[in-house]
Amino acid sequence: MGWASALKRACPVAEAEKGILPLRVEQVSYGKNEQMLLRDISFTLTPGPCTVVLGPNGAGKSLLLRLCHGLIEPTQGRILWRGPEAPQAAERQAMVFQRPVLLRRSVTANIAYALKLRGVPKDERAARVRQVLEMTGLMPLSDRFARVLSGGEQQRLALARAWATQPEVLFLDEPTANLDPAATRIIENIIKVFRDAGTKIVMTTHDLAQARRLADEVLFLHHGRLIESSPANRFFDQPATSEARAYIRGELLW
Repeated sequence: MGWASALKRACPVAEAEKGILPLRVEQVSYGKNEQMLLRDISFTLTPGPCTVVLGPNGAGKSLLLRLCHGLIEPTQGRILWRGPEAPQAAERQAMVFQRPVLLRRSVTANIAYALKLRGVPKDERAARVRQVLEMTGLMPLSDRFARVLSGGEQQRLALARAWATQPEVLFLDEPTANLDPAATRIIENIIKVFRDAGTKIVMTTHDLAQARRLADEVLFLHHGRLIESSPANRFFDQPATSEARAYIRGELLW
């Protein structure tokens, strides 16, 4: 996969002594319609490891990512970027959703528009678009309308569009849900390249096998609470809670 090696060479590497990380989530709760969906969650995201958020349906995984990304505000608690360049946090992070929102434009135009919104000069946009299309294998589809692409191609475009803005932190919400194995493999390869190049990956998944392949650390949610936070190998080999043990065995949690 030649584009993968090219992507790895060109990905921006986060500088540990600079940047917007760490991100501190301090006693965060979120409620809606008099129902508390997340309760008293605290953890810190640091540069480097790929953080995977796990838990049964309804545990609050996607909601937690939206809070961290700043799309919604917590009902209680604080979410703070604490790195030296924290004031630029809004411009130094991106998020890709399970069902990406794509413009009724070409593949190229979708990426160029994201760069325009970030204030990238017009003459620089074209070069950056070409680069990211080549590196993600989307150049043959560059003139095609984004909304007629396959599900896997649309998700690859969403990742390419996010990467083109050169985020330090990339939030991914179920990035391979409903994709076939071939498309999933391509998306996972792109995620690995981003991670290896220094981009902080924070993602949710319902796929335990995928979490084993990608995670360096795991946040495990149940009923809106963070009940386990540990390195991935410890979580899968020696889970600390009965809920995590049941989840790993494939049992239904209520």
